[in-house]
Amino acid sequence: MLAFVGDGAPGESMAKRALRAMRRHLGLQVAYVSEFVGDVAVYREVDAPGLEHLIKPGDERPLDDVYCRHILAGRLPQLMPDTARYPLAAAMPITAAIPIGAHVSVPLVMPDGEAYGMFCCLGPAADDSLNPRDLAMMKSFAELTAFEIARERQSSRKLEATHARIRAVIADEQFAMAFQPIWSLAADRPIGFEALSRFAPEPVRSPDVWFAEAEAAGLGNDLELAAIHRALDESHVLPAHAYIALNASPATVAAGNLGDIVARARGRQIVLEITEHAHIDDYASFAEALAPLRAQGVRLAIDDAGAGYSSLRHILQLTPDLIKLDRALVAGIGLDRSRRAMVAALLAFARETAADIIAEGVETASELAMLRSLGIDLVQGYHLGRPVSGAETFLKFGDRDRAGGSRASDRAARSKQRDAA
Repeated sequence: MLAFVGDGAPGESMAKRALRAMRRHLGLQVAYVSEFVGDVAVYREVDAPGLEHLIKPGDERPLDDVYCRHILAGRLPQLMPDTARYPLAAAMPITAAIPIGAHVSVPLVMPDGEAYGMFCCLGPAADDSLNPRDLAMMKSFAELTAFEIARERQSSRKLEATHARIRAVIADEQFAMAFQPIWSLAADRPIGFEALSRFAPEPVRSPDVWFAEAEAAGLGNDLELAAIHRALDESHVLPAHAYIALNASPATVAAGNLGDIVARARGRQIVLEITEHAHIDDYASFAEALAPLRAQGVRLAIDDAGAGYSSLRHILQLTPDLIKLDRALVAGIGLDRSRRAMVAALLAFARETAADIIAEGVETASELAMLRSLGIDLVQGYHLGRPVSGAETFLKFGDRDRAGGSRASDRAARSKQRDAA
């Protein structure tokens, strides 16, 4: 039986493979899986080679016109080798119209007892070779199919719930921005701030979980854009000289939806950070999508460098302006010669390509001291400053006159928009 089910084209559904296997085994001409929707039977999967004019996926028939309700109620048996022997079946118009000579049909029952629809095979001529063993096999295939349908329905409902949750997060802005400073050791001040999302809904989950969930629901681009625009709206809290680093996936960049970020930044330098974990199928197309942004002064950073092979490919293919060393390279660097060798190699590469190195995840004074001794100037991590809200960032680092002017300009612009509306 499993061999029958495994016989199918790549990507073909379990139900379609089961139908084909059962139809061939019984020697019948038509097999289908139907779903009960209100008072109609909708044919979801069909295997009827050469008879597509009679039945195809998406077709439907009123339940009063087919055998389904009678089989469920016990008025007709699940196995009918010859429909002419059953007065109720013989009297139904569909029996002569199709025609239906032999019919085998088993209910598809969900785990909660709901009758989803039917798993059915039929042929135009009677077939007395059909027997209870065939019905038993049919029931086994129907059980497998029902299991797959139940799992798909559960996944679909879960995806719908996820979609609704992410949509609500975006629409109601159920997230806040935090800013983590990126320090220049030589200048002894932050020269940039990475904008990081913090989500409010319970249960509390890390941002990477939220973004992964949004991606799975087909809303990754939307959530990223919402976070980017929120960060730009709050960028007035940053010192005038500091750039803002925005995390963006290759898909968001390639979609071409970032064209207005330079205008929204009000002259502030922007750095787009692409994570090492982000997959890029076509580097040439991605670079082409980046080109208009880089022409406007947007810089590119490769995040998590050293965490895996992808980061090296990103660095070689995209010629970034900034290379951010992953925490895995920084942790315990003073005690690990191999880490120091890797960092030194990346530093040499950066000098050859006119890129800057940022050491990320600096958490101890000893790590900072070693990085300084290796010649790294730009650092980021809890030892130098945790991500904090825009208000806290402003209190620590903000240019009060500039920020106040920006807020006043924002209020004036919003007032003008309301007046125009």
